[in-house]
Amino acid sequence: MGMREFQALWVAQALSMTGNFLLSVAVTILVYQQTASALAAGVTLALTFAPQIIAGPLLSGLADLFPRRRVIVCCDIIRAALVICIGIPGMPIWGIWVLLFCSILPMVPFAAARAALMAEIVHGDRYVAASAIIQLTTQAGTLVGLAAGGWVVALIGPNSAVMYNGLTFLASAAIIQFGVRFRPAARQDAEERPSLWQVTRDGTRLVFGDSRLRTLGLFAWLAGIYMMPYGLANPIADEVGAGPTAAGFIMAGHSMGAVVGGFVLTRLINPATRMRLMGPMAVAASAPLLVWFAHPPLWVMVVLLALSGMAASYQFVANAAFVLCVPPEGRGLAFGLVAAGLQAVQGIGIALASLLVEVASTHAVITGAGIAGVLAAAALAVPWARISQSAIDRMNTETA
Repeated sequence: MGMREFQALWVAQALSMTGNFLLSVAVTILVYQQTASALAAGVTLALTFAPQIIAGPLLSGLADLFPRRRVIVCCDIIRAALVICIGIPGMPIWGIWVLLFCSILPMVPFAAARAALMAEIVHGDRYVAASAIIQLTTQAGTLVGLAAGGWVVALIGPNSAVMYNGLTFLASAAIIQFGVRFRPAARQDAEERPSLWQVTRDGTRLVFGDSRLRTLGLFAWLAGIYMMPYGLANPIADEVGAGPTAAGFIMAGHSMGAVVGGFVLTRLINPATRMRLMGPMAVAASAPLLVWFAHPPLWVMVVLLALSGMAASYQFVANAAFVLCVPPEGRGLAFGLVAAGLQAVQGIGIALASLLVEVASTHAVITGAGIAGVLAAAALAVPWARISQSAIDRMNTETA
C-alpha cells in the first residue's frame, strides 16, 4: 500500500467494481419501472454477465498488444460514455440492452490489463499480497455497490443514478492516467506484432498446454461447484420458512468467510506453505456442503458457507500464481481466458442447480455438489502436489 502506482490501481479498481454493481442495480430497476416485467429485468441482469463470457477469449489479447495503461484508460472512457447514454430519459428498452451489453465488453480487456500491469509494478510474493488486496476490495466493492444501489436510485431516480454512475469510470480513468507511469506494450515491435487472432490462438495453447497453468485454471473453475448455494439462496430460505433477509445472509456467507480466509492466508502463512496448501484447501471448500444432507438449521448453513468461503480463499493465491507463471507477453490474454471460464462455470453451475431443484430438494442438490466438488478438487490436488514446487520457484525468481 506504500507504492504510489499500486495505490492508483487499487482505488481505480474499487471505483470500477463499485460502479459496476451499482450499475447492475440501477439499470435493472430502470427497466423494471419501464416495463413492469420480471422477465425484462432478468434479461437485463443476465446481460451484465454474458458479455464477459463471450468476449473473454476474444478481447483479452488487447492487453498484450497495446500499452496496458492505455488499454485500462480507454476501457474506462468507453464504458463511461456508454453508461451515460443508458441513462438518457426515453431510451427504449432495446437501446438500453444494446448499450448495456456493449458497456460490459470493455471489462474484459480492463481486467486483463490491470492484472498484467500489476505484475509489472509488484513482483514475486508481494504480488500475491497485492492481488489479495485487490480481490478483497472487489468483494467489498460488490457489497457496497449492491447495498448502495437501491438507496441511490431511491434518492435521485434510476436515470440520474445510471448517468452519475458513468462518472465513476471517468474518475477511474483519470486516476490510472496520472497515477501510473507509461510502459510500452508487451509486444513492442510493430512489424512483428501478431494479429489478435494469433495472440488468442497462441495464448489458448499456452494455458492448456502448460500443466501448471492448466491446473491453476481448473482450481479457479471449481468455484462453479461450491458456489451453487449462492444461486439457490431463495429456495433454501423458503424451505426453512425464512424470508429475503435469510436469503441475503446465505448469499453473503461465502464472501464473509473469504475475507477472513484471505487475510489469514496471505498475511499469516509463508508463501511456500500457502502454495502447497492450495490442494487441501480446494477440497475443503466443497466439504462443508456435504453437511447439507443432515438438514441443518439456517444459522448452521450460514456458518458452513462461511467455512467454505474461508477455504476457497485459496483462489487468491491461485490467481496470483497463475499470473506469475505466465510469460509477461501473454499475461493479459491468459488471465482473460481463465476469468471468462470462471464466469461461464459459475453461470452453468447456478443454472444447473436451479434446474435440479425442480426435481429434487435443495439439500440433495447441494450435497451432490459437495461430493462432486470434493472429488474434482482431489483430482487436481494430486498433480498439484507434484508441480507446486515449480510455481514456488517461479515466484522466487520474480521476487529476485
